[in-house]
Formats: sequence, structure tokens, C-alpha cells
Amino acid sequence: MRMIEQDQENDDSTEVTWEDQQKINSFSKLNTRMKGFEAKVDAGKQEKEALDDLSTELELADEDEPVLYKIGETYVHMSLPRALKRLEKDQTDLDVRLTKLSESAQQCEADMKQLKVALYAKFGSAINLDE
Repeated sequence: MRMIEQDQENDDSTEVTWEDQQKINSFSKLNTRMKGFEAKVDAGKQEKEALDDLSTELELADEDEPVLYKIGETYVHMSLPRALKRLEKDQTDLDVRLTKLSESAQQCEADMKQLKVALYAKFGSAINLDE
């Protein structure tokens, strides 16, 4: 077992001010938001993969027969050309949604980095902001 020197011990004498507590709370909120964005991005990627699979299936479909297309929780019969247009629109909407989520996640991450710098500068190793 390794013993640490007395000067390396955590100095718990650093006082937490109201502003510091607000920064810690903001970091926590941003961290929670970031996890939410990551979960939504993962779900969006799975949805994108499903739409890509559907695109492949529709390419193989017979043009004369109606296809089942899922809208919300319901499957609707529609013609192949209409289903392809709907699929293209859904893919575009999903790409826009994923882009917005990624931008929001990047902004959260940037804000978290700023707070980390400020908090680590004041508290050093007495605070842990990593997962």
C-alpha cells in the first residue's frame, strides 16, 4: 500500500460559494441533458437504419401492389411511388432532427468544458466531474 505525503492530501479548506454551487448545479443539468441527447441520437440512428432497410425493401417491391407503410403506430396501405416519396420525406426529417440533436449535444459539451475548467481551477482534485 502506498502512503501519500501530507502535502499531497486533499485540501478540503476551499470554501464553496453560492456561485460555485450554481456552477456545479449547471454542470449537473448539462450532464443530464447531454445523456438525454445521446439517447435520442442513438434512437435516431436506429430509426435511420430501419428507414434504410425499408428503402432497400421498397426497391424490390412490385410497383402494382400496395405496400404497408408505418405512420406513427399505424400501418397504412399506399402505392409504391407514394411510399417512396413518404420515405424520402421521413429520411430528410430524421436527418434534420439528428443534426439539431448533434448541435445541441456539442453546445452542451462546450458549456460543460467551460464549467469543468472553472471548477477544477478552484477545487482541483477535491471535485470529480468525470463519469
